[in-house]
Amino acid sequence: MSAQELFAALTGHAGDFKAAQAQFAELLPITARVLGPHHPDTLTVQHNLAHWTGTAGYFAAARDQFAELLPIRERVLGHDHPDTLTTRHNLGLWIGLAGQAAAARDQFAELLPHSQQIVGSEHPLTLAARHNLARWRGEAGQPAAARDQFAELLITSERVLGPDHPDTLALRHNLAELVSDAEAARDRFAELLPISERVLGHHHPGTLATRNSLARWTGKAGDVRGARDQLTVLLPFREHVLGPEHPDTLSTRSSLAYWTGKAGDAAGARDQFAALLLIRRRVLGEKHPRTLSTRNSLAYWTEYCQLTGVISPSVEGHRALVLGKPGRRRSGKLSDVSSSNTAQTS
Repeated sequence: MSAQELFAALTGHAGDFKAAQAQFAELLPITARVLGPHHPDTLTVQHNLAHWTGTAGYFAAARDQFAELLPIRERVLGHDHPDTLTTRHNLGLWIGLAGQAAAARDQFAELLPHSQQIVGSEHPLTLAARHNLARWRGEAGQPAAARDQFAELLITSERVLGPDHPDTLALRHNLAELVSDAEAARDRFAELLPISERVLGHHHPGTLATRNSLARWTGKAGDVRGARDQLTVLLPFREHVLGPEHPDTLSTRSSLAYWTGKAGDAAGARDQFAALLLIRRRVLGEKHPRTLSTRNSLAYWTEYCQLTGVISPSVEGHRALVLGKPGRRRSGKLSDVSSSNTAQTS
């Protein structure tokens, strides 16, 4: 690894994801010119550029970059090379994060036996493939299967990697998300948070994700004001660490809007979802599941405000955002907007 690559990687690991992305983007054409576009070291720079692109919050761009890199690594290094397997793994991850859960599930279902054969069943790459297969099965509508796989994998991860390894903590996090009882899920995240703070640091993205989940399950367990207050405190930390338009920051904004409404401030929820929709349209696109969820939530709280007498000059503007067309009124009763549409989404 060159000094420039090392500096760029250290920049990313220090938390400046966009700077790392920019540094690798600047380094890639130089490396390609000096070593050749298909030299293994050039492909490593290309891989790192895609990684930091995704980590900076540009999920679809990272997916496309890994999709472009994979056939080159397969041709240059071979299908069974560990670096090729790593690229396949990352492609599956960013496919899922870009909103294609079923496609990510299928990608990891195909990758897992290949990884087991090439690097072994307890290699960290194989354990990560098992983790992601369970994760995207859950996201694709198979929560029971995902929960069982997480529980089985957690035992292996604690033995192979250790109970405080970041991957083990991520498993505990994802398993807690699938607990059906809200109070039990809240208690699991409350138990996990100080461990994450000790191992990863108070401002690590993984720790902030655990704080986000703790707030959400606090609300689901009945303490709606507590959820709102926790998210109010959390939001500026996510904005500082990840950036104001990172998808995880927007997830916290979505949660805050939802629990603001549930705590009794319907107009506040409506206005927060309206602001969030504009950003998610630009960052994720019109058809991303989280954009659609935000649109549904805005529709719910706009209609709720109208029917409960919370009227302001912004109502027509919010209605236009929901419909995508100015001046057109949404018909129907509050019951037309399913309560499930207001559920918090990550």
